[in-house]
Amino acid sequence: MQMATLEHLNISVQNPKATAEMLGRIFGWEIRWQGPSLNKGYTVHVGAADSYLALYSVGKLENSDIKRFQKKGGLNHIGIVVDDMESVEARVIAEGFVPRSHADYEPGRRFYFFDKDAVEYEVVSYIAASPSMTPSMTPSKAWAGREDDAKGFKRVFGRMCETLSLLK
Repeated sequence: MQMATLEHLNISVQNPKATAEMLGRIFGWEIRWQGPSLNKGYTVHVGAADSYLALYSVGKLENSDIKRFQKKGGLNHIGIVVDDMESVEARVIAEGFVPRSHADYEPGRRFYFFDKDAVEYEVVSYIAASPSMTPSMTPSKAWAGREDDAKGFKRVFGRMCETLSLLK
């Protein structure tokens, strides 16, 4: 069976353009598309070539759609892998956000921050998090010798992707 890949997440924000510009400054992402969308809303797709965030601002809702776009959905945070943790953290601070919950762990390092819409982001780096890791280490190499952990991670991640697809 071919491995599925997460292409995008669609989240509601107050100002999609401003949020996309902020994410572009922090992560070097580009706006891939923007325009009018469902329920007279506006959407901006921002990200890299193979994945992105769809930032949606609801317009006028019909009564039947109100609950659909007012739910919390259970999204805890959005994890983003970076190569240069320190420069990304400096850009997060420059945007006025407060990095928190820093941790070094196998197979990487991380911190979290909230944006103006209370969306939580986890910034992760798998580069040289410990002496056993090399600058060229990728997440898949970081799992070498820990195949059972990697399989468990893939099962949990697969369930998360299935859950997210049910929220559409």
